[in-house]
Amino acid sequence: MSTETFEFQVEARQLLQMMIHSIYSNKDVFLRELISNASDALDKLRLEVLRDDGLREDTSDLHIAIEVDKKERTLTVRDNGIGMSHADVVQLIGTIANSGTAKFLKELKESQDAGTSEELIGQFGVGFYSSFMVADEVTLLTRRAGESQGTRWESSGEGTYTVESVDDAPQGTAVTLRLKPEDAEDQLFDYTSGWKIREIVKRYSDFITWPIKMAAESSDDESVDGTPREIETINSMKALWARSRSEVTDAEYNELYKHISHDWTDPLETIRMQAEGTFEYQALLFIPTHAPQDLFMQGHKRGVQLYVKRVFIMDECEALMPEYLRFVKGVVDAQDLSLNVSREILQQDRQIQLMHRRLVKKVLSTVKDMKSAHPDRYLTFWKEFGRVVKEGLLSDFENRDAILGISSFGTTRDAEELTSLSEYVERMKEGQQHIFYMTGESRSAIESSPHMEAFQAKGIEVLLLTDPVDEVWVQSVPEFEGKQLLSIAKGEVDLDTEEEKKEVEAEREKQQQDYAGLLNWMTKELGEDVKEVRLSSRLTVSPACIVGDTHDVTPALENMYRAMGQEVPRIKRILELNPSHGLVSGLRKAHADQAAPVTSDAAPAEGEADATDDSTADATDNSTVDTTVDAGLSEAAELLYGMALLADGGELSDPSRFIKLMADRLARTL
Repeated sequence: MSTETFEFQVEARQLLQMMIHSIYSNKDVFLRELISNASDALDKLRLEVLRDDGLREDTSDLHIAIEVDKKERTLTVRDNGIGMSHADVVQLIGTIANSGTAKFLKELKESQDAGTSEELIGQFGVGFYSSFMVADEVTLLTRRAGESQGTRWESSGEGTYTVESVDDAPQGTAVTLRLKPEDAEDQLFDYTSGWKIREIVKRYSDFITWPIKMAAESSDDESVDGTPREIETINSMKALWARSRSEVTDAEYNELYKHISHDWTDPLETIRMQAEGTFEYQALLFIPTHAPQDLFMQGHKRGVQLYVKRVFIMDECEALMPEYLRFVKGVVDAQDLSLNVSREILQQDRQIQLMHRRLVKKVLSTVKDMKSAHPDRYLTFWKEFGRVVKEGLLSDFENRDAILGISSFGTTRDAEELTSLSEYVERMKEGQQHIFYMTGESRSAIESSPHMEAFQAKGIEVLLLTDPVDEVWVQSVPEFEGKQLLSIAKGEVDLDTEEEKKEVEAEREKQQQDYAGLLNWMTKELGEDVKEVRLSSRLTVSPACIVGDTHDVTPALENMYRAMGQEVPRIKRILELNPSHGLVSGLRKAHADQAAPVTSDAAPAEGEADATDDSTADATDNSTVDTTVDAGLSEAAELLYGMALLADGGELSDPSRFIKLMADRLARTL
């Protein structure tokens, strides 16, 4: 048969060299990766036979075999599973089929600690290539079930590999490693040693549900009478989820998690479930310690593995776990489902829906218990997954209260500690009726916002919401424990008590009269940008701020919709002025000085007084009088609006004009 020679992709070559000469300290895991791949192949064949009536492969003795040749120093991991076609080999084995390889290489080079490097390698699923850590040459022989021709792949990991078609390949896949010499200093052990292989299998792969077979221990390759040595099953094959808690160690649970998640770190939390009665199932779920790097990427795989009576059905069963819990890994083993099920059927299956509800409630209740019993672990969980959990507030209305109960937020009370909504409500000031919040890009941006001034002055706690999802869920969660959630950047803000209102009532009425002319003029002057200019009760330091009406979409949410390609109508907002600020009071005085009543040459009507009384003399500040002002005052109003817009994190429609106006004003002060 003809042999084709290919070159590895550049990134694949770099990765191979890094693994061969690597900082990857625990070389034993190569065997775990090969066994894991073989187990997946057996699962897939079992499932394919159930689904495809035309596939007549024998599945009565599915197993994994480990064979060693001490003289030739080779180790072979063989399975009789689904196998691979010629195209599969070229596509899946010849290249590293992962778009994140470049990022992985960058992070691996930057990593100075071996533990971190192992974690990265696990995350990017390059287990097959770990063989080159212990082997000078790797040969893969495979034939896909249902096909007559097999394929052989060979490489020494030096940059090229060969692929050829063969006629005598057995069904399944065999990976043969020509092992490197033993090197204890480099943690490179003798992997032809039976005890070493058994130790690795026991540590990493004892839970595999397929038998792992190997020849019995002996000093010779054959027994005294020439017959082959007895073949033993060296793993227990006990499904951990089917065993009682007392029979399983934490280390075994951790290894199962690593097997199904391809993570190298132990899980943060292990969750066991067992439902009995009319509908029986067992579940073993894991909450990871770290969020996967593709958690927010499109196409991120989610869901747990589904088994029926310990028969593997599918990976990433999305019907069992909602999108906002997509980081949860594990196994669900149902007793009463059909073996021949599809993803479409599962979406409609009543038993699956029931399991979905119970699994979600169990995960949320586990996090709630973690929050009270193990606050340090909870903080790790919330740091890694809080942002994605809050997505459930938009989709899972049944569990909204539970999600709110496990959520934590930054507040103005403490720069380091997070708080729950319940804790916030307990600390509310007497007479406070609302849970106040503000959204923004960062804590510092919110804390320096003009909207915070009145709340800081009165010592009222405000939730600081900085995740993009916060912009959305606060729109759909009206209240918590009877307290309405209220944005401090929207609507009117009234923080005064009844006594305080009475004390300042007269002063505010006078301010409204004094500023009426300026407010009306600025509303008309800035009419293309704002719907109203009014006096503010939320400002103590800044001259002005931009606020929205109670039900307006926030600017940040507008930008998010536009980024997703959705058309959003332009929303005019409200400009609030601080009457106590010198800039605003100066603007009022300048406007009053330039304003003039409209005069008429017509004689006064009979009975109409010729003289003007005091009230008429003050008409220059009255909003009913038409006024004319010079361009400088209009520019000052424009600058005031621009500053308020920038302070709110908005974008100027004409930045160059704003800069020119500001520069001209500054020049005149020097």
